[in-house]
Amino acid sequence: MRRLLPLLLVLFGWTATVIGANWSNWRGPEQIGVARDRDLPDSWSPKGGKGSNLVWRAPVGSISTPIVQDGQVYIITRTGSGVGRQEMVVALNADTGKQVWQHKFNVWLTDIVFDRVCWAHMAGDPETGNVYSHGTQGLFTCFSKGGKVLWQHSLTEEFGRISGYGGRLPSPIVDEGLVIQPLVCANWGEHTVGGSRFIAFDKRTGKVVWWASGGYPVRDTHYSNPVVAVINGQRLMVAGGGDGCAHAFKVRTGEKVWSYLFSEGGINCTPVVQGNRIWIGHGEENSNGTQGRVICLDASQMVDGKPKKLWEVDGIKVKYASPVLHEGLLYLCDDLGNMFCLDAASGKQLWDFSYGSNTRGSPVWADGKLYVGELDGQFHILKPSKDDCKDLSPPVEFRPKGAVPVEIHSSPAIVNGRIYFTTTEETFCLGKPGHKAKADKARPTPQEKPLPKGAKATHLQVFPADVTLKPGESVELKVRAFDDHGRLIGEVEAEWRTAGPRPPVFPVGAKAPPPPKVKLPPRALAGELSVIKGKGTKLTIAKAPAGQFGQVVASFGGLTGSVRVRVAPTLPYSQNFNNVPLGQVPGGWVNTQGKFTVVRLPDGSLVLSKRNDLSTPLVARANAFISVPWLSDYDVESDVMGTQVGADLPEMGIGACRYSLVLIGKDQELRLVSWDAQKRINEVLKFPHKPNTWYRMKLSVAVRGGKGIVKGKVWPRGQAEPKNWTVEVEDAVPNTEGAPYLYGWSTGIINNAVLGTNIYYANVKVTK
Repeated sequence: MRRLLPLLLVLFGWTATVIGANWSNWRGPEQIGVARDRDLPDSWSPKGGKGSNLVWRAPVGSISTPIVQDGQVYIITRTGSGVGRQEMVVALNADTGKQVWQHKFNVWLTDIVFDRVCWAHMAGDPETGNVYSHGTQGLFTCFSKGGKVLWQHSLTEEFGRISGYGGRLPSPIVDEGLVIQPLVCANWGEHTVGGSRFIAFDKRTGKVVWWASGGYPVRDTHYSNPVVAVINGQRLMVAGGGDGCAHAFKVRTGEKVWSYLFSEGGINCTPVVQGNRIWIGHGEENSNGTQGRVICLDASQMVDGKPKKLWEVDGIKVKYASPVLHEGLLYLCDDLGNMFCLDAASGKQLWDFSYGSNTRGSPVWADGKLYVGELDGQFHILKPSKDDCKDLSPPVEFRPKGAVPVEIHSSPAIVNGRIYFTTTEETFCLGKPGHKAKADKARPTPQEKPLPKGAKATHLQVFPADVTLKPGESVELKVRAFDDHGRLIGEVEAEWRTAGPRPPVFPVGAKAPPPPKVKLPPRALAGELSVIKGKGTKLTIAKAPAGQFGQVVASFGGLTGSVRVRVAPTLPYSQNFNNVPLGQVPGGWVNTQGKFTVVRLPDGSLVLSKRNDLSTPLVARANAFISVPWLSDYDVESDVMGTQVGADLPEMGIGACRYSLVLIGKDQELRLVSWDAQKRINEVLKFPHKPNTWYRMKLSVAVRGGKGIVKGKVWPRGQAEPKNWTVEVEDAVPNTEGAPYLYGWSTGIINNAVLGTNIYYANVKVTK
């Protein structure tokens, strides 16, 4: 069949894709939603045949935008049913739509339902051919062109990433040697307080290069994706955040340049940049009572540390779709299927056009047309001008009558004369037969000036910037110097020392809580530093204590830089909290500081207590991750006790390999689940339990013969352990690994003023 393919393409008038032109970023190579291809279709039909302009359709859909790189189309999608519901990355042949490879993975530790899985777009790197995905469960994965997993992080278990019910997840971007991922997270040290942050990885190795944050309080999850451009002479990354701001950072270092607060909610709109000007919008509430806003900023003019606002238009709810900028015109879609055309320089509205009733996908301008999908299952080809707009494409039915509705959440990718887009059920490729028209050249963009001779260092970057080690393990560290424009000067020889973790950084305008009753200086990281050949040092962690936090600080020329060091407990591990200071948490536990704390009960015992004074989901409900996410085949045990406030009882439990065993107070149930929002594994039984009473919980997970054997038991503390398990399940599609954790949801908190239910934990054990 492979030998016949070229002949078939010629017979039907199609030409093979020219490898080299890529759509590796979801907004295109220029990151403004513009393709330079010419001679593209004015109409199409999903039925195929002569005049349909349909090249192929493949039976794999998504709610995210495909990317196209080196002759392959990459999509992250959902797959399966029942216990087999999973997320999947798929590579398709760009010429034929035939599947090249696929990679499936389970979903866990999220409130996102199955229909909202695969929200984040993938990103590609034309230099290496690698592609990157941000999964619903927090798996951040680097794939080779052939589908091999080159490296992977579990953002949830390693860095405390959170996701909201709505499914909104930001997407990565590749720039030079980095792949950068936005996330809302809370973990430890200066990141104890939840924040809208950005993490940059070395695109080849997955090692952390830098962290960045605008420093404002989180308002919501979001999916504004970063763009990179030379602005005012600096190479910057610009993005909206879950904090209602637009931010700019030096892309190589993560240093914040400015933040601009303009929304009462999270930002889902991706900005467009041209020269020193930035256009971005949102669909949330404004302080003046209106909803939706579009702004234009001039980053070459700074006022009070922020870029000058050139204009602002309220009332356009740019809630989901991102704008298109072309030849001085700004095209915007609200969430009700209306397109607006504004003069980019002044913000003056030139026209509006209703093309549908509900929209999430962003338009792409190409060949004098705008290609845009509508949530209600229509893919439109619009013909805009400076004065008006018209729809060239007749309504298209994707499904038979009575079938499940087909939706379009994605944006098109346009490259090599082809238009690729996804519905929730399929992927489509459109193009004219025999397409040969050459694409126009991309617009010229500002270029960064080269590093001047004798440039002075203003920033030190320790690499890697964030590491997780085990007792006795070593890591080599290097330090790089950058100038005031974020340009690399080179590696330098620094002085090194170990230190304790940095204190929590509180958001702008937030009031720090009172200090703990027992205030202790942070303990320096227990480990040794030794000089290595070249300019760097080798850190070797002490074999005790079992877990700790700290940093290694480098000093050079009056500057300092540091690496965050987490030492994670290894198995077997036990913790009775007797050696943990009051008001603190065990060393090496992630997502625990600020949400849990050690307290003394009236009987004199030290226990871990779930925080119960903040109703925000970032704090009220949390998992305290004890160790690393690549553990497998182990048991978790803990004593748990909850209190009652009015009619409210808490949820409390333990977790192993991404399975949770939870006592549900209000329903008097015991639940064993693997995906909070779906009944993939969801064993529930009545289990009466009392407040102010200690119970022992035990969860065992092992993989045998390709199946997960998951067992849980609960009994009153002080009684003999029951011989039989309280609940057992066999998972045909098992979670094979994951970090052990404690779970708690303190209910009954009212307006951050009335304390909710307490949850206490004691005598924690994790054993193989």
